[in-house]
Amino acid sequence: MDALLVDDSSTSRMRLREMLEAEPGVTVDAHADPVAALIEAQMRAFDLVLIDYHMPEMTGVAFIERIRTIPHYAQVPVVMITSDVCDAARLAALEAGATDFLAKRTTGVELRARLRNFVRLAGAVRRLAEQAAVLDGAAEAAMRHMHEREEEIIFRLSLAVEYRDNDTGDHTWRVARYSELMAEALGLAPEMCRRLYLAAPLHDVGKVAVPDGILLKPGKLDPEEFALIRTHAEIGRRILGGSESELIRLAAEIAGAHHERWDGSGYPNGLAGEAIPLAARIVAVADVFDALTTERSYKKALSFAEALSLIRAESRGHFDPACVAAFELCWPEVVATGRNGARTRAGRGAATEPWARVPMLLRETSADRPDAQDAAA
Repeated sequence: MDALLVDDSSTSRMRLREMLEAEPGVTVDAHADPVAALIEAQMRAFDLVLIDYHMPEMTGVAFIERIRTIPHYAQVPVVMITSDVCDAARLAALEAGATDFLAKRTTGVELRARLRNFVRLAGAVRRLAEQAAVLDGAAEAAMRHMHEREEEIIFRLSLAVEYRDNDTGDHTWRVARYSELMAEALGLAPEMCRRLYLAAPLHDVGKVAVPDGILLKPGKLDPEEFALIRTHAEIGRRILGGSESELIRLAAEIAGAHHERWDGSGYPNGLAGEAIPLAARIVAVADVFDALTTERSYKKALSFAEALSLIRAESRGHFDPACVAAFELCWPEVVATGRNGARTRAGRGAATEPWARVPMLLRETSADRPDAQDAAA
């Protein structure tokens, strides 16, 4: 244990130092100059501070006020050494942050006992601080683990939707990454960019309510079928709505509004302009771009350049012009993400990334099923 002793009397310093260092494990750093002692306190973490009330250059009260502003000394015991026992002096010291007082006239057995008690108090405070640090670390680790599990659940849920769409899950990841890139280009806070990356994959969760016969139909949908497809936005919002999780609430916002259009002609609520949540406006661009550049059962994929031209053409129509501008600003990263697909995904970040813990899935087609293979044989 390290103690800081500040007293301009050499006799008092020597006496107190000898008594303190007689306690097991105690080392004393003694100073006559309070200014030098403060500098030392900023560089070292002392467990106990003893300060004289009457000193040149700086009073003991001023010293205590200064040392209490140093974060480490918020709880460290600080003892005022004084020959002045008036109430005003004691009150001033207590208000400054003094823990206790030690009268200079105290001698012999009583002095040793009081110093021993100060040392024990300092040791107890130090142990409590160490235990609190351990608990804080454990709580932080538990919270981090909880967030990681929440992120993984989100990605696995999004893959459950993708699994029906004969995809490996790369669409979900690409939309998440495109959305993150646009958010960064728009200058959003890093925390928001991260949340958007994690929430975007659930944009189509409402499709779980759409029958396979419509979702995977190779031809053009009739009006009744298209009306049923359009319900997935509101269904997705209801599935995710009402959560206490900030991340799930953001996902609900995206799911419910990612088919709204800047000009007000979208669905389900016909929102326009900035009435559409920004996260949904960002995901709208990412989702449409990836849909245009991905081959489906009912269409061929467009080239990246063709898809970008269509996105540009829909600025101020389908899309928020600011989001389109941000998309163009991060175009090289968009192309790298779209072309490398699974390789980019696999190489991104540490094992704590949700995608690192989520397997690549391929939808089981009828030809892959054991009963179909037996029939073919």
